[in-house]
Amino acid sequence: MRAHPRGVLAGALVASLLAHLIVAALPQPPAVAPEPLPMLSATITEMPPPPAPVAKRATPKRKPPHAAPAAPVLAAPSTEPAPQSADAAVQPQPEPIPEAAPVVAAASTEEALPVAANDATPPPQLPPRIELAYRGFLGTQGFFIGDAVYRLEHADNQYSITTVGQARGLAALFFRGEGRLSSTGTITSAGLQPNLYTAERTNDGRHEVATFDWETGVVLLNDNKTAALEVPTFDPLAVLWQFYFAPPDQDEAEFNVATTRRVYHSRFRRVGVETVELPFGEVEAQVWERTGGDGNLTARVWLAPSLHHVMVKMRLSNGRITGEALLDSIRVDETVAQQ
Repeated sequence: MRAHPRGVLAGALVASLLAHLIVAALPQPPAVAPEPLPMLSATITEMPPPPAPVAKRATPKRKPPHAAPAAPVLAAPSTEPAPQSADAAVQPQPEPIPEAAPVVAAASTEEALPVAANDATPPPQLPPRIELAYRGFLGTQGFFIGDAVYRLEHADNQYSITTVGQARGLAALFFRGEGRLSSTGTITSAGLQPNLYTAERTNDGRHEVATFDWETGVVLLNDNKTAALEVPTFDPLAVLWQFYFAPPDQDEAEFNVATTRRVYHSRFRRVGVETVELPFGEVEAQVWERTGGDGNLTARVWLAPSLHHVMVKMRLSNGRITGEALLDSIRVDETVAQQ
């Protein structure tokens, strides 16, 4: 379980769910931990559709736009009356047409029916705060090791994702501490575009940051390192929600994921459909399998179209450790759930 930091961070290539649980669980000197995220009170079983984005995805290394050619100048039409010839000066006036008698419509023999009111209800709106709660397991036999809640908050095409993970059950006897991750950025027409990603361990005060500079095409990493920034690139939290905002339209998906230490490349392929048993019912999910990229991490991800392609299950393995995560609940504010 004492995985090398890079081996642990490699788990963030997919969604960081198990990775940050392991990072948080490493024994550290005792220290005061920050308060965890307050839990949203209501549980729902259906995901509302994502909000319609307005912003466009920024492109790294933009070139200055060329000056647009000047539009042709069109002469305005003259407002002066055209000169008339002498022959056209005098024209015979037409005789007035006698006014026709008003026509009275025949009374209808059918009963007039009132116009039916439009009873179509608008689609549900994405709450300003929504949480995905997952349970983490070691291996494939259901040995519970911890849980994590991923909270998404959004307003005006800006998003914020925050999570706090902690070892639970028997694992809490051997591993202490919490891991806290956050991501902020923009909701674009192509999904999420992160601007800042932070990772911290509460017990030793470690705080690492990745800053995405889309104008220059560079991501600033920990220890003053830099890496090229290409489209699409996500952070571990943004990739967890990416397909919710931009569902996959092909059988393959290829993207980069930037942690606080390096940028990983990965390629996934849709390999089938399976039914996943969740605490609130069964859902049909598309199975996506990692087929190539950096590192030796193998991964399978289950996305549920009925839940707007939210990840309902994930399996990660780096050759030594295999972990699974299962969606446990979807939570919103109580006032939102009552609407």
